[in-house]
Amino acid sequence: MKKFLSVLLIVVMVFTFAACGTKDGGNGDAVDYDAIPDTCESADGTYAIAMVTDVGQLKDGSFNQFTWNGCKAYASQNDLTYKYYQPANGSQATDADRIKAMTDACEAGAQVIVTPGFLQENALKEVVPKYPDVQFIFVDGWDMGFDNLVGVSYQEEQAGYLAGYAAVMEGYTKLGFSGGGGGSNPACCRYGYGFAQGVEAAAAEKDVKVEMRYSWEYGSTFSASPDLQTMLSGWFGAGTEVVFMCGGTMFNSGAAAAEAAEAKIIGVDVDQSGLSDTVVTSAMKDLAGSVITTLTKYYDEGKLIGGSMVLGATDNAVALPTDTWSLENWSVEDYEALYEQIKAGEIKIDNTVVSDPSTMNLEHITFVK
Repeated sequence: MKKFLSVLLIVVMVFTFAACGTKDGGNGDAVDYDAIPDTCESADGTYAIAMVTDVGQLKDGSFNQFTWNGCKAYASQNDLTYKYYQPANGSQATDADRIKAMTDACEAGAQVIVTPGFLQENALKEVVPKYPDVQFIFVDGWDMGFDNLVGVSYQEEQAGYLAGYAAVMEGYTKLGFSGGGGGSNPACCRYGYGFAQGVEAAAAEKDVKVEMRYSWEYGSTFSASPDLQTMLSGWFGAGTEVVFMCGGTMFNSGAAAAEAAEAKIIGVDVDQSGLSDTVVTSAMKDLAGSVITTLTKYYDEGKLIGGSMVLGATDNAVALPTDTWSLENWSVEDYEALYEQIKAGEIKIDNTVVSDPSTMNLEHITFVK
């Protein structure tokens, strides 16, 4: 029964929830995650599914929020309690802060702990072996050699490629990439290098030259900042038309700078079009759906999961949001044809973790400061 309910949740249902663990029916539309409460009351004080947030707030309109959407949606539809834990010190959280949050979740009865973000690695190394009966799901993570931890990662290079290709086919020839993590985050590196590869492919097809500004400055904490906004305003003032904002609430600095300059940005991880009119499209990965899929596997099989899951176009786990993009010169039909080529392996996208694409011999892109 749980498997049936989970599949319905992923594909077709909308739920209205007054409290955790209820199972009201749906009307055949997409899941309304906002209708599911972020908090739930537990009769015995224990919580089955827990999430320890990445840097930033739960409602970040991006990575934390959509990972949490998957957690609470699965829990709510399957009569399971759920709770999120935010490590102390916000964007300055330390490994000790994360260890405490994970430990608190385990001690509160968690059967599963979902930990989004590569910064969780050191804390997981400390906590996972101490709780061998708890299932850990490391989102944007990897196989760490524990029988009770599964790493869920994505082929971000495919999503970045689609966004870069779309931008050039739309007619933009002066682009920017502003990345989080200082060039040390594998996911952001794959997004960025994939973006550059997509730009190169479309520019070659159109036989045009593209100018690109590419920077990790002011993005180490994945947060908005006056310095980041000032840098991006300078880019727009120098003629940059659209910037791929790749890193949490850095999006807010990009949106503010773009709005002031009447320019555009590309969102990341989720469809961010609802956050700003400046968003032309978003390079997405299905965070909520992949969490639901992993939770379904764990509960249906009734045993711990180890190893890794790598999700991409063949899993329909990366995409652009065709219903909400504001592209006018590149059609949905052309996008779908490109997507099928990627799924079929006819287009090869390098997934090497590259922090500086200017070193990768992209002939149609001129990198500028």
